[in-house]
Amino acid sequence: MSRRVLASLLMLSLVVAAVALTNPSSALAQDNGDVNISGGQAGVAVDAEGVLRMQTFADPGGRLTRQRIAAAKATLGNDLTRVKDTIYISLNRLEKAVVDRQGVPTDEMKYLAGLQRVKHVFYFPETKDIVIAGPAEGWMTQPSGRVVGLKSGRPVVQLQDLVVALRAFAPGQRATGLIGCSIDPTEEGLAAMQRFIRGVGPLDPRRVNEQVQYITNGMRNSMGLRDVRVDGVAAGTHFAQVLVEADYRMKLIGIGLEKPPVNIGSYVKFARSSGSLQRWFFVPDYECVRVSEDGLAMELVGDGVKLVGESEMVNAQGQRKVTGATNRASQLFVNSFTKNYGKLADVSPIYAELRNVIDLSVAAAHIQKEDYYKRSGWNMDFFGDESKFSVQTYNPPKKVGSALNVIFKGGRLMVPIAGGVNIQAKKALNSENLLEDENQRVEKLRKGVELKLAEGQWWWD
Repeated sequence: MSRRVLASLLMLSLVVAAVALTNPSSALAQDNGDVNISGGQAGVAVDAEGVLRMQTFADPGGRLTRQRIAAAKATLGNDLTRVKDTIYISLNRLEKAVVDRQGVPTDEMKYLAGLQRVKHVFYFPETKDIVIAGPAEGWMTQPSGRVVGLKSGRPVVQLQDLVVALRAFAPGQRATGLIGCSIDPTEEGLAAMQRFIRGVGPLDPRRVNEQVQYITNGMRNSMGLRDVRVDGVAAGTHFAQVLVEADYRMKLIGIGLEKPPVNIGSYVKFARSSGSLQRWFFVPDYECVRVSEDGLAMELVGDGVKLVGESEMVNAQGQRKVTGATNRASQLFVNSFTKNYGKLADVSPIYAELRNVIDLSVAAAHIQKEDYYKRSGWNMDFFGDESKFSVQTYNPPKKVGSALNVIFKGGRLMVPIAGGVNIQAKKALNSENLLEDENQRVEKLRKGVELKLAEGQWWWD
């Protein structure tokens, strides 16, 4: 390959990388999400300078995990430990319960009584309760810091993430149009990359592997740390870190640097011989909502998350953004990822967490659109005020190391680049995306709920 062709490919990669990347972990980190017998778990951490890195936590034989499971069962008691098909949580009563504790929530409140997914949103005019509902079970904290179900190993829905979503669609405020994240190279990094590219000579077929490794290391080192950007929500929140980690882990799978725990074919696997560069974005599955005719009940269906290529992206104004022809290998990768998303979320907690924050965003958008706030008289005075209830308790990610993969395939260098999360929650509520409420099933579910709560009670099953 000539220096000119190689330089063109690498320069093009910079344009792609500048749009959307997310990187909270090293290129070789893996997290199989095994809560019961895991020999090690992974999580992310952001240091005081805002540099995001992956951390791994060893647990040989799962001894520490078993101890934590036993301790959680003893602490939670039978009511919280048992698996429940559906629990119901009154949001306005939950806020009052936290206020009554001088603003300090219990673990039961922090982890929403073990709620695993938001499946329904209801409004009850008779009692003025705004309610979310879904399956639940007891929980424990993994050595990595993830809070997961005792039986399923899937992460619980957290109060802090719920509050972030509600603030994005707060009473009396304009709805947040876009929630997402990206990573952008710095100008200094781009200049250093150009200097490196100019020093790269033609490939020697007898030393391809050695030269590709040199190019990979050179690109990564010259690019240096990249700038992290979070859109639509505060960067110093758990919600934001979920977006960033999930996006980056997807990128690693796509470019062949992480092997997923389920059968998902990477872009590298599907590509034959191509110099094109691809970007992939997590988006909600916008055709995932059923709403009752009276607007008092909503149901979220399916896995709720899709991976799409750039040619399928739609911007915040609802316009389709097409930058080129669909790439076959890219399409096979995003189709494989989307098809297997549910299985992946079952065994790799970060993807279940991404699904949870997307579900929360759509649920919050529905609450605002149907004006449950005004109907109930709930102004969210406590949860909506960061000075009263703080959720920005994490170091905001500002920088992250570059992770990329340079591959010599079919006589050409491939430099696949990926990344982004793009949540336009209101879009799921557009009439063209709503699913039909056949036989008024969702409406009947709401009417079948008995809401007779004791003083101070905020959840029931």
